[in-house]
Amino acid sequence: MKFALVAAALATAPIAATAADNYVLDPSHSQIVFNYNHLGYSTTYGMFSGFEGQISWDRDDVAKSSVTVSFPVRTMMTGWEERFTHFMAPDFFDAAEDEMVNFASTSIEVTGDTTAKITGDLTLNGVTKPVVLDAKLNQEGDHPMAGKPWAGFDATTTVVRSEFNLGAFAPYVSDEVQLMISVEAMKAE
Repeated sequence: MKFALVAAALATAPIAATAADNYVLDPSHSQIVFNYNHLGYSTTYGMFSGFEGQISWDRDDVAKSSVTVSFPVRTMMTGWEERFTHFMAPDFFDAAEDEMVNFASTSIEVTGDTTAKITGDLTLNGVTKPVVLDAKLNQEGDHPMAGKPWAGFDATTTVVRSEFNLGAFAPYVSDEVQLMISVEAMKAE
């Protein structure tokens, strides 16, 4: 459904309207895939999955909505144990067991019927910087198996890892890291 159509449909629905509905991420169907260029020879991929987050969704004024996500750095999946170990070492994260990655939106600009730019603060490796996510609403409605309201979103962005004190081996290993985010969220009880 489209952001604008969802807002219009819910505004005329016979149920009492609230300012925002709270959704929690479905950790089994939410992931962040990242990739970077390795020495010009390959594109290397990794992923974070199983993370927590919340969406406060104001359908009457989508720009008033918000998103928060957090997950431990050590949940990174690289597909190769030696790469993971190197990423957790002093060259990169030097990550403690409880070190978190956090994102909290600061503004949302609706750009189309199903699209928006979500600006927020990304805290990574102890550094907080603003990032902009190009987001798309994939679908909203009652989940066919769970029988309750559900929503799905995709988003993309690029981060410059040296801005987060993670610039080892740049520019040979690309400083820019592409992020592809896909989340499902269920209406909170």
